[in-house]
Amino acid sequence: MAEHRPSAANGDICVIVPTIREYECIRAYVENARTHGFDVSRLHFVLVTEDFCDVAEMREMLDELGVSGEVFDGARREEWYADNGVVEYGHVVPAASHAETSFGLLYMWANPEFEYGVFIDDDTLPHDDEDYFGRHMANLAFEGEIERVSSDEHWVNVLYQNADEHGLYPRGYPYSAMDETVETGTADVESGEVVASQGLWTNVPDLDAVRILMDGDLEGQAQTRTTADDFGEDFVAARGNYLTVCSMNLAFRREVIPAFYQLPMDDNEWDVGRFDDIWSGLFLKRACDVLGKRIYNGGPLCEHNKAPRSTFDDLANEVAGLELNEHVWEVVDGAGDDADSYAAVFDETADALAEGDFSEWNNGAFLNHCGEYMRDWLDCLDAIRRTPAPADD
Repeated sequence: MAEHRPSAANGDICVIVPTIREYECIRAYVENARTHGFDVSRLHFVLVTEDFCDVAEMREMLDELGVSGEVFDGARREEWYADNGVVEYGHVVPAASHAETSFGLLYMWANPEFEYGVFIDDDTLPHDDEDYFGRHMANLAFEGEIERVSSDEHWVNVLYQNADEHGLYPRGYPYSAMDETVETGTADVESGEVVASQGLWTNVPDLDAVRILMDGDLEGQAQTRTTADDFGEDFVAARGNYLTVCSMNLAFRREVIPAFYQLPMDDNEWDVGRFDDIWSGLFLKRACDVLGKRIYNGGPLCEHNKAPRSTFDDLANEVAGLELNEHVWEVVDGAGDDADSYAAVFDETADALAEGDFSEWNNGAFLNHCGEYMRDWLDCLDAIRRTPAPADD
């Protein structure tokens, strides 16, 4: 008997959730949408999971909630690659890694009815008092004046608004860019200029393991917590300034997918992990600066309930890439000046990484590896575009 696979044709928003643990969080997001009158028929959920997880229970949950969606474990992903004629590119999405969010991007690309994507991590919950999906959609449609933030280090701390009180810098913020002088002004944003909406987080801040250890926490969570009072007005980072982009609470327009690849972390010979969304954010910000687009930051907030785990395990996953993280943005910053599309900016960035000499840095060859995978990413998107959609069962 053929497996039932729901059609993706009804909605225009693809909600991508990488999960092996607390997939029940989706209930809270659906309830939030219904409570605030958001049209849930616009939402199509894509759960990216593993063969050892209970896929049947995940499907049953989507059925119980009355929402459109599909669940992709490893076997289903392989089947999807075959259906879409891209088996040779299956390696671009690493197994058992948070970077599996890239599969959701491929899925969106193969289904042009999706105009928007939303990344949600399974250890988050929406704030009850705010229309989660409605706010993200409003951010993407924003036009008008908004706070513009910059610094003398060309980096913006997305937690800058109460940094004098809590002293936090998010995961991925370079250590060399700390103690920056922050400047604020006003940006005039035109309709269609915002291409990504990054919602920030209360409760457990998104820090790297070194900073968590410095905060005195051995369970991976940090002792210092954030509340809604730590966040003020929404903002954008100025042109030529970078920022950390965390994929736990993020909406984006379909158009950015060529420049938003979540890199092949964890399963590589250099053991580099935990920088997939951070470095993808660098690529996206560079493309935005070249093309005159913006990343919107602030609401909707989510509650981040990171599960206890060894801070030292996180440190082991991060340390191989810490030195590279201090420099990769400088490589990105020099690419794609004259490019006229997301793919073109990303292609030039891929060349800069694939062909660069980074031997002076620990694990510098990993950046060459990333550049090659980025080239494969663009080739995979082209192959999907050329492949006819498989017939419905």
